[in-house]
Amino acid sequence: MSWFEVTGWTALIIALSAFFVAVEFAMLAAKPYRLEDAASRSRSARAALKSSNELTVVLAGCQLGITACTLALGAITKPAVHYAITPLLETAGLPYWVADVIAFVLALVVVTFLHLVVGEMAPKSWAIAHPETSATLLALPMRAFMLATRPALLLMNEMANAMLRRIGVEPVNEKQDSSNSDDLRQLVEHSASVGALDASYRARITGALDLEQLTLAEVLPQRPVITSVPADASAQRVREVSRSTGHLRVLVEDGDGVPRRVVHVRDTLLLADGAPVADRSSEVLTMDPGTPLGTALAAMRRTSSQLVLVRADGAAAQGVVTVSDIIGRLFPETVSTPEPARAGGAPSPSRRALGTSAATAR
Repeated sequence: MSWFEVTGWTALIIALSAFFVAVEFAMLAAKPYRLEDAASRSRSARAALKSSNELTVVLAGCQLGITACTLALGAITKPAVHYAITPLLETAGLPYWVADVIAFVLALVVVTFLHLVVGEMAPKSWAIAHPETSATLLALPMRAFMLATRPALLLMNEMANAMLRRIGVEPVNEKQDSSNSDDLRQLVEHSASVGALDASYRARITGALDLEQLTLAEVLPQRPVITSVPADASAQRVREVSRSTGHLRVLVEDGDGVPRRVVHVRDTLLLADGAPVADRSSEVLTMDPGTPLGTALAAMRRTSSQLVLVRADGAAAQGVVTVSDIIGRLFPETVSTPEPARAGGAPSPSRRALGTSAATAR
């Protein structure tokens, strides 16, 4: 094999090694939620997100590729360097066996340097510095490699998992986030104590972390008000209730007087005064008072609901919690107490302008 061919093969092998190393560290460092944000816009991001959901198989593929590249360098580059250096040392007057040993050591050093520095350390640093970018760029070729080697990867992965189970360790296939609210709270306190975080931001972040421990019953307004209309209420009735209370969303009762649906006043503006609003209403999100606030927020986001009716099974409704009630716990300065309605049922200008107040959001 000529030196030109050896050089070409060596460069290719080192590039492949760098590819597998970059994929390995990128998948370990990339944040799944950032990949999810980009998945709707990029096919590569979707491939990266898919790889993050089967992390152990991806890492097995990376280890297989790195091992294969190491063996290839040992089979191609190292002998070529060894055979090239030995005659030079013999020409310098060294005995053959001495020249052979020195050439072997030098060849091993050269190959190890190329493999570690160029094929591993450099791509590792790049992947750690830009995890989501590198994971997205390399996702499609890595998926192609896994498609070709998947049976072997699954077999090796299952063998490794079986060994872990024998020693009492349950393997996982996805990256686990070890950070919790206590870790974040400690980080916030430390940042504030050293002056890296303003006191106002500290209070807000701490308040957001405290929301994890709250339930819906704990964020109910002090004087819960449930604004509802009968099941056969007309559009005019909904508009009147909205004007008198300042609530844009009005609960609609069913036949037994229990509110189970909600209608927004804007959906009644084009209806005739006597038109029923039942068809314009939608099912209201109802939860138990002991529901964790995080669970409630996730459900509200999933269903695009701005409020949740708090009611235990078989009990009367305790009140309504809106997004604004929750925001008020984080940013109390943004929510002011609405003024009483003016004569004639029209809310005051300050009340109408407060688009994020608890009263207006309901």
